Amino acid sequence: MGKLLTAESVTAGHPDKICDQISDAILDAYLTEDKFSRVAVEAFGSKGLIVVGGEVTSKGKVNVQDLVRKVYRGIGYDDQPKIIVNINQQSPDIALGVNTGGAGDQGIMYGYASDETAEFLPLPVVFAHSLTKGLESLRRKHPYFKWLKPDGKSQVTTEGAKVKTVLVSCQHDEKISLSEIRDLLTKHLIKPIIGSGDYQILANPTGRFVQGGFAADTGLTGRKIMVDTYGGLIPHGGGAFSGKDATKVDRSAAYMCRFVAKNVVANGYAKKCLVSVAYAIGKKEPLMIEMDTFGTGRDGAIKKLIQKKFDFSPLGIIEFLDLRRPIFQQTATYGHFGKPGMSWERIITL
Repeated sequence: MGKLLTAESVTAGHPDKICDQISDAILDAYLTEDKFSRVAVEAFGSKGLIVVGGEVTSKGKVNVQDLVRKVYRGIGYDDQPKIIVNINQQSPDIALGVNTGGAGDQGIMYGYASDETAEFLPLPVVFAHSLTKGLESLRRKHPYFKWLKPDGKSQVTTEGAKVKTVLVSCQHDEKISLSEIRDLLTKHLIKPIIGSGDYQILANPTGRFVQGGFAADTGLTGRKIMVDTYGGLIPHGGGAFSGKDATKVDRSAAYMCRFVAKNVVANGYAKKCLVSVAYAIGKKEPLMIEMDTFGTGRDGAIKKLIQKKFDFSPLGIIEFLDLRRPIFQQTATYGHFGKPGMSWERIITL
């Protein structure tokens, strides 16, 4: 028996993902006004309430309350929660280091790629995101899915290239039966994405999922870091992405590590690659750059090539990946990696 691997994903209407989208929409709005904006904003949501807090230094002016309402309604919710905003200026103590080009925080960041899928991501991660993205598409576009609501989750377990279990939980109208949900999901979502095979299908395993979003659970920015990255299949340094501008290496260095790992694999140096870096707050150069190509015996040579070719300083990463643009709300759902068009996903010749 081979090793079992499992990854999960959540829809745009999941409480934590609502908060991620709010935070990144605010970041994008400030970057649109002032590309040098410093932003570290988080959101908390509960029934009837959304709280936004954080630090912003920017020449731009953003009506945060209106933006929060727009994002929330755009996801598919029609209630009107109370919105509280408490945004202050970035600490001058942090700015001392960032203003000179140093890292906006300490931390360890990882990037990973493998050749097992076209996205250079692990198979269960790709399938899990495809299922939740598919749920949203069915809800918005398919006439048979008027009963489908914004909140939902997926989980996929694989054994090598074989799918063992597919789990889909989706918020639904009270009037539809569990058997109808299972039949419709199997025919229009699971089979088209996963294909045929002898795998277990679990659809709404509690039997009922009528309440969703903030009516059912609290949400918080940055609480789905494994969904955002590699499904927990590789290490994670702990830092979340959403709501942070690119001077925060939690985000920008993780993107750079993904870029490097993907290009190591895409250029044929390894079948899978893990890149890790570490920073000290206020310092320009990383304290550590390490490479794992999982048994190729070429880690040292590849690391030397990468260090010679790429600048891992915060400003070097920002300039190389062009991270002062308002591009981040689109990363807040269905993973930050494997999406075409993002600068950290492009392939070059090493």
